[in-house]
Amino acid sequence: MADYKTPEWHPAAEEYCETIFELAEDDVDVIQARVAERLEVSRPAVSEMIHRLASEGLVTLKGRSIELSSEGLNLAEKVVRRHRLAEVFLTQVLGLSWADAHAEAGKWEHVISPKVERAMIQMLDNPTTCPHGNPIPGSQYEAPPTKSLATVEVGERFVITRITEELEFADGLLEYLENASVVPGATGSITATSPDGTMTLAIAGNHVGIGSFASQRILVSAP
Repeated sequence: MADYKTPEWHPAAEEYCETIFELAEDDVDVIQARVAERLEVSRPAVSEMIHRLASEGLVTLKGRSIELSSEGLNLAEKVVRRHRLAEVFLTQVLGLSWADAHAEAGKWEHVISPKVERAMIQMLDNPTTCPHGNPIPGSQYEAPPTKSLATVEVGERFVITRITEELEFADGLLEYLENASVVPGATGSITATSPDGTMTLAIAGNHVGIGSFASQRILVSAP
């Protein structure tokens, strides 16, 4: 692994800082178990890496909780910004699906230079969110008041605002939501709920079923 004292950080450090940032952004407990689940690596491997990052000044440990230092936050914001810019470019310019763009952006985020980043921002007309509605760090995005879809009552109308980052890692879910038009900016209403938490949405002329895991993590605002 490259020397962490060099100006460029190793992709592994970028991945960990990005993951810590996104877990905190989604109000998920930032502990080693959650990091291991998100990165799909063993807990011993996470423990070793987190302590290495702490020794390098990128994170701090407070009991079980992991927090980014100012340097770690700067690194995380850079990686997240480039990932989300790449997603916008890949969907809007190249026409990739949400799922394909997310996978490709995971590679692009480590190699986009500051010069290319500035050119992408200009070409894309200063986007403030990724295709799923998650804020692009540094874009001065101002989020509207939101709540989770799970709290919407039957008959109540809503506007999809964000598909939180956690849902991007659920197998097949991005494809399902995109194909069902459960996308930021779409207006819908709740037509039914079931005891297991499944909700039926009327959206884009269709009725769509959304399970409790997703409904708790999709953010909506008033129409």
